[in-house]
Amino acid sequence: MSASSTETLFRPIRIGSLDLPNRIVMAPMTRSFAPGGVPGPANAEYYRRRAEGGVGLILSEGTVVNRPASRNDPGIPFFHGEAALAGWKGVIDGVHAAGGRMGPQLWHTGAVKSFLTSWEPDVPVESPSGFDAPGVARGVAMSEEAIADTVAAFAKAAADAKRLGFDTIELHGAHGYLIDQFFWAGTNLRDDRYGGATLRERSRLAAEIVSAVRAAVGPDFPIILRVSQWKQQDYAVRLAETPDLMTDWLAPLVEAGVDILHCSQRRFWEPEFPEIDGETGLNFAGWAKKLTGARTISVGSVGLSGDFMAAFGGESSESVGLGGLIERMERDEFDLIAVGRALITEPQWVAKVRAGESAGLRGFDAKALAELV
Repeated sequence: MSASSTETLFRPIRIGSLDLPNRIVMAPMTRSFAPGGVPGPANAEYYRRRAEGGVGLILSEGTVVNRPASRNDPGIPFFHGEAALAGWKGVIDGVHAAGGRMGPQLWHTGAVKSFLTSWEPDVPVESPSGFDAPGVARGVAMSEEAIADTVAAFAKAAADAKRLGFDTIELHGAHGYLIDQFFWAGTNLRDDRYGGATLRERSRLAAEIVSAVRAAVGPDFPIILRVSQWKQQDYAVRLAETPDLMTDWLAPLVEAGVDILHCSQRRFWEPEFPEIDGETGLNFAGWAKKLTGARTISVGSVGLSGDFMAAFGGESSESVGLGGLIERMERDEFDLIAVGRALITEPQWVAKVRAGESAGLRGFDAKALAELV
């Protein structure tokens, strides 16, 4: 891998008020190292090191909005309350001092139980219809008042992010968590305006959150929405089986104010609709860009041999080449690429890729999840 062959990854891009020096994003990765929900100096140093390593845009680990049961692990940080917001101010100031750009990933875990801890919140978990997965009851169904309060909590968190100096925000609408549980017919059985037979109808909550966030941050502050077809409860689930259904799902969210769709798939090179454009066809981010006109981020096992969910089971991965990624980026199939686990074990990953030092890239060691470095 030569430095010249990776040039496409290092083109600058401007999206709204966000100026990025390259196309590489640090993917949000739950680390659970925020005691009491408050990020401290160790968290700030962790992100600062990746900024120093040349990451174009850092997206934080999921950080939860102000709802009674919005997190499923006691080490997950809050994005509300004086102490937590002061901690996040230290994070963004450190990233900016290192020349980086960053946004928090705003999150509500819904009814999903963590597979890393037996911890439970003090109040019942909430979801569209009181289900973690189809047929798996857990917690309570949200009232319309709870939904309205949740919309307001996301908007408040976004406003706080802008006030603290963050460059963007990401809304976590993927992987079977709260917003995604509204998208999914198997967990959204509601018969009010937040349910419905169609994906477009079940996207109402997400559209209301996006609209409220847009009103809170103004017209130029970029809003990223992370979405996925698959769920951690069921890897085989697909919300949109056809391009038309994907348009019904995503276009209204872009119209509501999303600037960037972060299209999560477990392996970025897999085509989204191979029955239409073959085995080398557009991936999820490619189709989302084509159908909505939004900027898109792709993600999924970049530079590594295995997928990220396996990492939580202790599986490590070897470093692999970036040829397939570079080909897709040169075609402008999508605009940005998110890198996750490779940046946990190698904070200088971006700098090494830019310098053509492929031989120096390390694989991912699952033991690295046990510490914040």
